[in-house]
Amino acid sequence: MQAYLIEFGNFMLRWLHVIAAIAWIGESIYFVMLDNGLKTPKDENCRKKGVFGEMWAVHGGGFYHNQKYATSPEKLPDDLHWSFWKAYTTWLSGFALFIILYMVNPGFYLVNPNSNWEWAANLTGWQANILALAFLLLGWVVYNEMCKRISPNMERDGLLSIGVAVMMVVVAYLSTQMFSGRAAFLLTGAVMATAMSANVFFWIIPGQRRMVKAMKAGETPNPLDGKRGKQRSVHNTYFTLPVVLLMISNHYSFAYTHEYAWVLMTLFIFAGALIRQYFVLMHAGKIQPAYPVVGVALILVAFWIAMPSQATSSNAQLEGSGPDITEVTALVNQHCVACHSQSPTQPGFSAPPAGVVYDSIEQILLQKERTQQVVQSGYMPLGNMTNMTDEERAVIQAWSE
Repeated sequence: MQAYLIEFGNFMLRWLHVIAAIAWIGESIYFVMLDNGLKTPKDENCRKKGVFGEMWAVHGGGFYHNQKYATSPEKLPDDLHWSFWKAYTTWLSGFALFIILYMVNPGFYLVNPNSNWEWAANLTGWQANILALAFLLLGWVVYNEMCKRISPNMERDGLLSIGVAVMMVVVAYLSTQMFSGRAAFLLTGAVMATAMSANVFFWIIPGQRRMVKAMKAGETPNPLDGKRGKQRSVHNTYFTLPVVLLMISNHYSFAYTHEYAWVLMTLFIFAGALIRQYFVLMHAGKIQPAYPVVGVALILVAFWIAMPSQATSSNAQLEGSGPDITEVTALVNQHCVACHSQSPTQPGFSAPPAGVVYDSIEQILLQKERTQQVVQSGYMPLGNMTNMTDEERAVIQAWSE
């Protein structure tokens, strides 16, 4: 019952997280589209009142007229709409999920026993938890300092973009060395998601509050607050597609168990940013097909890198003398069925993870390729809690081939 309650709570929390994320991302994408699609108002009176741009739109059977002021309108309405709770709810619910799913059992879900770095492979659970939290915090600090030092007045945003891109390559590599594959993908996405939410909390909303305060005091708002808010909002929109992909990556073991998982992550991050760039420019009336073409090309490169090898590992398989299903079934029962069964016996599981079940030979055969991927990579069993040997892994590999 305890495992069921935890899993049901996780289910509802994930639902909240997805709802908040959809609302936040949808609103963010809409305002980026609106900002880039504004046209100079034809009405001279509007221009005199400070209207910078306007857009006419039709949706849901009605017509809309949006206007943006260069600095501020003559008078602020009492019911001014603010956009921030969606961002905060997304991050808070996501962090709560991370605690429940990963930090409660860090020895299984965070520690990377196959790391090339001995100290990372030998981390204890609490050390892995502290390292994960530090990873998120340092990711934000480094990104924020880059923004402040490279482009403090938003005049060198191109150079800043290159710096952020390099940072994400480093983050992807470090995460795969310090944490298990699935956690590495999640934490890389969480670094970007934390930066997105922190941009709202530390820069966008405070800047907007200062602008509103200045207007109410009869003063001219500082234009840097508006420019800085837009800079961070633009960063958020380029982070969006990569973050969504990395957050759903835990369902696809071929990616996070791969030897070059960090390369796959980098390719997906850049592909998402390039595809988003196409839509950002499209809303501004500039059609640049090169961006999605290059983005799709990067995805194809990732597909090629992750493609499983068709070569056999020894002459024994060529002669048809590999291990039989009886030997494999014995290994699966010993190392996998405690979790991957319709009725798991492993504490903490009320249902088989990812829906993978090995209760019969037919089910074992159905999961043949997936089993080979996660066993050969060392990702499964989690934390190698059943002490699976290299020789036993070789049997699964030979059988699969």
